[in-house]
Amino acid sequence: MKKSLALFLVLIMLVPALFAQGGQETAPAPTPAATTPAPAAPASTGSVNAYTTLEEPLAAKLFQLFEEETGIKVNFVRLSGGEAVARLEAEAANPQASIWVGGVGLDHITAKSKGLTTPYISRYTSKTPAQFRDPDNYYIGLYVGPLTFVTNTDRAKELGIEPPTSWADLLKPEYKGYIRMANPNTSGTAYNVLTTILDVYGTEDKMIEYMKALDKNIDQYTKSGSAPGKSVATGEIPVAIGYAHDQVKLKAAGSPIVITAPSEGTGYELASMSLVKGGPDPVNAKKLYDWVLSSPVAQKTFTEWYVVLVADGAVKHPDALSINDIKTVNEDMAWDGDKVNKTRLLDRWTNEIGNKR
Repeated sequence: MKKSLALFLVLIMLVPALFAQGGQETAPAPTPAATTPAPAAPASTGSVNAYTTLEEPLAAKLFQLFEEETGIKVNFVRLSGGEAVARLEAEAANPQASIWVGGVGLDHITAKSKGLTTPYISRYTSKTPAQFRDPDNYYIGLYVGPLTFVTNTDRAKELGIEPPTSWADLLKPEYKGYIRMANPNTSGTAYNVLTTILDVYGTEDKMIEYMKALDKNIDQYTKSGSAPGKSVATGEIPVAIGYAHDQVKLKAAGSPIVITAPSEGTGYELASMSLVKGGPDPVNAKKLYDWVLSSPVAQKTFTEWYVVLVADGAVKHPDALSINDIKTVNEDMAWDGDKVNKTRLLDRWTNEIGNKR
């Protein structure tokens, strides 16, 4: 953990350069005059530095659409949820970003509890039901997505294994070396796995006991929560744990995969958005925040990634998997995201499992 923090302290020194590079554009080559004048572009009104935990293609498209509508350029850096919290903590005395878009809600709760974010009441806040936003207005939910298993059917057939349908299945010896998940220290998705197992089995000791048994079947822990599913899609590994919307997108692209939900019940994310405390571009950050909540173009873009938006009246892709369609555990997000509880659970996983690999 100390090494990870030290690494982030080094990386922070590079952040201004990263954002600066993101803002550079090559001047277009001159073109012949058109007979019909092109529509006027929106007047430039500056830029905003953002961290995002959305998939990079989704973030790039979303922020480009925002710039086209408003003239405000978004200089963004894509980070996993755990990385985003660590980066914000390392930069607390001199914030480099003003808004954090996407990421598991538990990580946004942790950021709130560490004093890294600031409250904001958008005029569009009321469109989001109260159960999907922080009562103190530090973060607001964007979409929900359940944890599910994804299996490459071609690889499974070759290996003579069946797609898992329960958390208990994942511990079977026939899956040894065939399962991939993210590292809970860097991934909000994987931390959600820990809290889900805690909810399923009831105590922290039983959760650690389960994760130790699961570790025997894990081939590797990735940094990002969506990476294991992508490896399943290519056939690199037969089974992975992740969020359903990431897996549905892979299936829609033609990958030979099947998605299954654990029969004991599963956890879910409330992907959220927060403003960074003391961020350098607060005005434009609020404009981006409002736009994400209100723009029909933004909502349509989200649905192309098969997520289920929580705002009232939001559209839904017909192939998206809703948490209403499967059995879920009774999550206590405030407890799960509290910095003391999260630190304790991660320390136990690291000391008893992660450091022994």
